[in-house]
Amino acid sequence: MGLLARIRKEWFIIGIVLVILSAKVHPSVGVKGGPLKPEITVAYIAVSLIFFNSGLSLRSEELTSALLHVRLHLLVQTFTLVFIPLAVWLLLQVLTLTAIDQWLLRGLQTVSCMPPPVSSAVILTKAVGGNEAAAIFNSAFGSFLGIIVTPVLLLLFLGSSSSVPFSSIFSQLFMTVVVPLILGQVCRSFLREYLERRKPPFGAVSSAVLLMIIYTTFCDTFSNPDIELDPTSLLLVVLIIFSLQLSFMLLTFAFSTRSGSGFSPADTVAIMFCSTHKSLTLGIPMLKIVFEGYEHLSLISVPLLIYHPAQILLGSVLVPTIRTWMVSRQKSSLLLR
Repeated sequence: MGLLARIRKEWFIIGIVLVILSAKVHPSVGVKGGPLKPEITVAYIAVSLIFFNSGLSLRSEELTSALLHVRLHLLVQTFTLVFIPLAVWLLLQVLTLTAIDQWLLRGLQTVSCMPPPVSSAVILTKAVGGNEAAAIFNSAFGSFLGIIVTPVLLLLFLGSSSSVPFSSIFSQLFMTVVVPLILGQVCRSFLREYLERRKPPFGAVSSAVLLMIIYTTFCDTFSNPDIELDPTSLLLVVLIIFSLQLSFMLLTFAFSTRSGSGFSPADTVAIMFCSTHKSLTLGIPMLKIVFEGYEHLSLISVPLLIYHPAQILLGSVLVPTIRTWMVSRQKSSLLLR
């Protein structure tokens, strides 16, 4: 495979590296209040575009069937909002005995309490060719569920209490997730023949939008002067985050592919991404509300700022492998019929 062909195939991973480097060089461009205005372009326009794009590309009958896949939804939501917080809490009982910065460890617990994201899990599931409808449903439903569950989990594990404006968060999620998805479906009903004939690059559009989200995320990290990190603690936390993500993905893979699970290979793909990914879009505003006034808020936020791009990077690297496995399993199933 030639260099140009390799670049075309791996453009998203290359793009991730480039936007991170750009954020390091010019963080002021993508910070809140900067030229890109991420508080508007990312929080509203980018996320809305991703779900409008998903609604436009998704066949209505697939979404309807996804709504009825109760066992899949129950597994995803239980794993991400019950199992992961408990697993991380048990791990931290050991890690608190080490020299790792205690505020970073608290940040790991806050990450575990976050709901599924409203973008990355959907995009990666789509990139593999998995059950996109199930991914969309769980991303949207998990985000709404997280409005209630996440503050309760934060209170339970970290003991911080504060009033969370459920109405404002709910309305933002409704406007950036539900409304664009419905609009996309409505537009598809009028443009179905054209879309099926031309086959627009829906996946590439969503991936490009996600690069913008990653860029602004790292701009916030690199431009925060209050973040004074112990390099050793930071490196260890990065390793812990990647290890946790990979372990959780392997666990969901093993559980959903066990004999008699009833899940298809496409279902397994959606389960792996939706169960293990955590929302930065919902997480950062909620942290600022629940931990308002905390001197070490920036340190608590660091693991989430790391987790978000890390889950996209790890997922992107695994996409070809997971796609190969899924296609192989689907072919095997057809031969057995």
